Order: sequence, then C-alpha cells, then structure tokens
Amino acid sequence: MGYSTAQIRNLAFIGPAGGGKTTLFEAVLARAGRIAQPGSVERGTTVGDFDAIEKQRGHSLAIAVSHADHAGLHLNLLDTPGMADFRGPALTALAAVETACIVVSAAQGVDYGTRRMMDYAQSRNLCRVLVVNKIDAEGADLPKLLDELRDAFGAECLPINLPVDGGKRVVDCYQQREGASDVGPVAEWHQRIVDQVVEINETVMGHYLEEGEEGLGGDELHDAFEQCLREGHLIPVCFTSARSGAGVAEFLSVAEQLFPHPGEANPPPFVRGRGETATPVLAAPDPAAHVIADVFQIVHDPFAGKLAVFRVFQGTLRRDATLFVDDGRKPVRIGHLFKLHGNERQEIQEAIPGDIAAVAKLDELHFDAVLHDSHDEDEIHLAPLPFPKPMFGLAIDAAARGQEQKLALALSKLADEDPCFHVEHAPDTHETVIRGLSDLHLKIQLQRLKERFQVDVTTRPPKVAFRETISRAADGHHRHKKQTGGAGQFGEVTLRVEPLERGMGFEFVNAVKGGTIPGQFMPAVEKGVRQALAHGAVAGFPLQDLRVVVLDGKHHSVDSKEIAFATAARKAVLEAIAKAAPQLLEPIVELTVMAPEPNMGDLTGALSGKRARIFGSESGGGRGGEVIVRAHLPMAELEGFPAELKSLTAGRGRYDLEFSHYEPAPAALQAKLAAGWTPRRDED
Repeated sequence: MGYSTAQIRNLAFIGPAGGGKTTLFEAVLARAGRIAQPGSVERGTTVGDFDAIEKQRGHSLAIAVSHADHAGLHLNLLDTPGMADFRGPALTALAAVETACIVVSAAQGVDYGTRRMMDYAQSRNLCRVLVVNKIDAEGADLPKLLDELRDAFGAECLPINLPVDGGKRVVDCYQQREGASDVGPVAEWHQRIVDQVVEINETVMGHYLEEGEEGLGGDELHDAFEQCLREGHLIPVCFTSARSGAGVAEFLSVAEQLFPHPGEANPPPFVRGRGETATPVLAAPDPAAHVIADVFQIVHDPFAGKLAVFRVFQGTLRRDATLFVDDGRKPVRIGHLFKLHGNERQEIQEAIPGDIAAVAKLDELHFDAVLHDSHDEDEIHLAPLPFPKPMFGLAIDAAARGQEQKLALALSKLADEDPCFHVEHAPDTHETVIRGLSDLHLKIQLQRLKERFQVDVTTRPPKVAFRETISRAADGHHRHKKQTGGAGQFGEVTLRVEPLERGMGFEFVNAVKGGTIPGQFMPAVEKGVRQALAHGAVAGFPLQDLRVVVLDGKHHSVDSKEIAFATAARKAVLEAIAKAAPQLLEPIVELTVMAPEPNMGDLTGALSGKRARIFGSESGGGRGGEVIVRAHLPMAELEGFPAELKSLTAGRGRYDLEFSHYEPAPAALQAKLAAGWTPRRDED
C-alpha cells in the first residue's frame, strides 16, 4: 500500500436529486486519472450507477464507492442517492467519511432536501462543504443563490472559489485576491474568508492583526482552516459544472489541500454500552492499535455473495486476520480484502486507519457491525444514525406455492442492504408486511425481488390491527357435559367480566371459594378464557382492557377434565361479553407532519377529511419556512396519505408516526366489520 492515513481524504457527495452528484462523482474520478473519461447517466455508463434498475431509472438508488490516487493523496469517494425515498443508504455514507459535500444545483437552488442533508451532516459533526453544481445552467442566478445559501445556513458559508464568465470557469479567492467574478470582486470575498478563518484562533488572529496576511505561515493558516471546518465556523462554497468540467480541477485541489484527513477531523462517535449508560470511546487512527472497523453498507452480489463495505477507524486490518464481530465470542476469518470501484473489486493485503474497504462471504456481518481484534472492544459501536422511520406498508405473499422460503430469504437480503426497509411478521393479522419510506421505495424493492431474486409476489394493503373490549360488567355461566359411552366430560364455570381503563390489557382473577373448581383445573379455565378473548366477539379481533373474575363452578370426581373446564370457561366468557355491550377499538397513531408553511391550509383540510384531531402546530421559523402539525389519526385512515402528502407539498412534506392508543371506532365502521365476520364454529 503506497499511502498513509495522513494522505487519505474521505468524501461523500450528498444532497437532493437533480443536483448532479453522480456526474460530479464521474468528473472527479476522471480529473484524478481514475477513469479515462466521465461516464454518462443518460447513457448508463457511469461508475456509480452500475445497477440495472439505476440505469433504467436514471437515478442512484444505493451508495457507490470508488477511489483514486492523485497528487500524492488517496481519495475515497462515495456517491449517494438523492431522492428522499432512498435516504437510508444516503445517510449510511455519513458514518464513513470526514467531509460531507452537499451538492446544490445552481438551477434548483436551496430546497428541502438540501436543508435536511445539511442538518444530518451537522448532527454527525462532519466537516461540511457546499458544492454549487451546474453553474453554467441556463437561468442560473449565482449571486442570488450565494445569498440564499448564506441566508439558509448562516454567514459561515463563504466561497473558496468564484465563477467567472457566466460559469465557464472558476477562480480561487482564498489564496489570491486579484480579479473579478460573476458574484463580485475577488478581493472582497478573499477578505471575508480570511477574516473568518483567522478569528477562530487567538494566536492566528494576533499575528494577522500585527503583520497582516504576510505574517501568517502556511501551516498556521492551514491549521486554522481545519479548525474552522471541524467546528462549523466555516462552510466553504465551491462552484463547479461537472458536465463541462469547470471548477472540477479546483474542487479536487481544494479537497486535497484543505479538507481534513482522518487524523484531523472530529473523532468518530463511538460509544460503549447502550442507552443512558453509554460512554464515549476514542478510536484513534493509530495503525499499531487494536482494530476497530464499522460496516456501513451490505451488498448481496449474485457472483461474489454477501459483500460488507467498512471503514477502518483504528488499527490495521489485514488479509487472513481473525476478528470478532460486535460482542461475539467466536472469531471470524477475513479471507480476502477488496477496494471497490463501482461494481469492480481490487484485492488488497491490508486496510489502514481511515481507509474504506470490503470483505466478501461473511454471513456474520451486518449493517453497523463492528469488527475488532480484542475483547477490549466488546460493546463498542457507533452512535446510531438518525434514519427516518419506514411507515409505508404492504402485505406481501409469494405468488406461487413453494416459493415462501425463497421469498423470506430474498426479503432478508433486501433488509440487509437498506436500513430503511423493514420486514415485519404481524402476529395479530398473520401477515408478512414490508415497510419503506414511500410507495416508490417499495416499488423498487418489489422490482428487485423479481429481477434479482426471481420471486413473484402478490401485495395488498396491510390489515389494521383492531381490538375489541366491553363497556360494562356482566355475568356468564356455562355447564359443559358430554357423555360418549366411556369416561365423560364435566365442568361448570360462573364468571364476571368487568371493563378496565384503556391500555390496561387483561386481568384474570380467581375468586372461587370452597374448592368448587379444584385448583388443578384453574389453569384450564384461564386457558379457555384466553382462547375466547383471542378470537373476538364483535368482528373477530382480540379483546383487551377487561378483567375476568371466576366466581363459582362445579366439578365431578370422575368426569371433570381440563378440556371440560376450558370449554366451559370459553363459552361462559362469550356469554358474558355478549351482555357487556362489546365494542370495536381502532388503533390511533400520533402523526407529526412537517411541510412548507404555504401548504398549511391544504394539509389541515386533508387531515380533517381523515378523522384527524389536530392538537398542536408550530411555525417553522428558523426551520426554513416549515410548519409542524401534530395530530391523532386513526390508523385505518393512513392508506393513501403518503401519496397525498407528496402531492400537496410537491414532495417536500414528511411525517413520523408513533402508536398512541386505542379508542372506540365509529358505529358505522363497527357495523361494517361485524357484518363481514363469520364467528368460528365452536366444537365441543
């Protein structure tokens, strides 16, 4: 290996769709000499978008990893999806880099996606760089855009180079002060950025005030610049046109000269333990220390098998090494190490601190797995990333009998690859439900099931987990007597059902006096009660929030058996429930919607049409003109809401869900569900 940790630069291109991240990724690789010429998204020839579905749709759907050696440095580059539907893979890239390059289209300006990715990068304590791409686009107003960036993200946003001649080229304004640009005199912006850099350090500021720029040493100014990046005191703005090549060489030069290497950036947020007891752990980029590496991407390659892409934070990870995974006691052997270039793999002997590499065919590895070579690092993991919750759901079944196992395996692999794609097995409804961030997210996953795994499926909206309860107390009684010629069955149970407060669940109380039901049969009585409650009395949904008190009964010295008391209890409790004004409960979720302020009226109207009760709203103010609305909403009304929100807000709205409580369903809904239910035939 021909480079050290100090020569590594790790960059992730993030930002909203349409910014030109993949085109910039190609342009940087070409400029660094890694590829002969940039690939084209339109022609499907890019290094980053190598998947067939990505080529078909013309958008990145997963992280693409590449590297280049240039000017004595080693660059690891990550291209990420821009669509909010695939934000999960995009966020995982933040765990692997020191510098987040937020790519903004000069034509589109600052949108919601830009703000969100800036927030994500800041929450991860990464160095942030704004890359204004497409500076030669028709209608691009670069002075206005620069003002917009500074209004949105603060006066810390200052250009490090400037567009010239209508975006045909760029000029440096950090290391030189002469000339003019499309956004004003170079000298003016030079002075602003130098003033911003020097004020971070009192010593540097003193030298600057006493002797001017000429009194500042190169190392002194470089260190101050690095400190500004680490502390968010400076967010450099670079101007490029990836398509024409304008500013690409300058961006590469800035990255090489001024962006931090793994030893200069903020330390990665490793902690030991979970929850409130978690304590920070320092992972130092020391090649001789114990190995600590984190898996940030899983890819199931049809030829190479399971591929785990990781970042080394401490120590040197060598081929044929034996390592532990998370808190596992049994070590695994690293057979082969690879550097990635899109879908190409180059075998290497070792990966040093700060480097990004991959290992194949280790089933024990998963997203966010920590590889280490000493039990001293047990219980160490990176602080979790702020993934959005996958709320959009579909119930899924194999289209053909005998494909169930194949479907389960394929779904498991897809969930491995995307932290925002979840597979649930709902015990209440007996359904397999897949959840993602949008209908498009799930549509792509269904396409992968068919094309990658050759699994055909049927889908439908998932069932809503309704419940039932009672409104008042009532008694029930049943005598079970069965004679078949030999030993018979006899059991008699008298009981009462009583309503409990919402959310209390179920209580079983034995109030039998005098041994009328022997103690050995009481578990059978409870079993019969629970069987009845599980199958419902109104529309076939489980009953909750009630107490069952067993009052009395009778037994027979010969014929009494457990099955007799279970049957008697089941029928007695059904009789009591029928007299206790049973009712249907529907699940209520707490919905938090974030949307542009101008859409407030349309949003509240849409929510009112879905039986929502709005209980709070908050003006966005400093959130970029957002409004936050909180409401309680029946889960049954959620169908179609994601698509409606997307339509109302032009894709800028987002929402979070949390289960809140159950409450009585409207009479019309109860009647509808009750009419469609056929009670189970009770066999004696």
